[in-house]
Amino acid sequence: MSAKQIDVTCPCCSTRLTVDVLTAQVLRRSPPAEAPDRESAGAPAADRWASAQERVRDRSKSGEDRLESALEQERGKSKRFDDLFEKAREKHVKKPGEDSP
Repeated sequence: MSAKQIDVTCPCCSTRLTVDVLTAQVLRRSPPAEAPDRESAGAPAADRWASAQERVRDRSKSGEDRLESALEQERGKSKRFDDLFEKAREKHVKKPGEDSP
């Protein structure tokens, strides 16, 4: 029986790494400040959970902001195109009495 992943502690920086044995890929990395100690095993997990929730909230809020910005751009697109068309038409049509440069 072999384990699918192993936990390793770096001797230089004390970072805990979880490594997949089959692919040799690092699955998880916990810096020493976040590494759970035996006395307070539940506290760091709760902190990580709270920070993950905060990141998700921020990500969804920024997504809503980007969507609103894109919708606002779409709403104004018709007017921008009309203005560009009008400028091009004025450039193309010369008024009587104007000399070409």
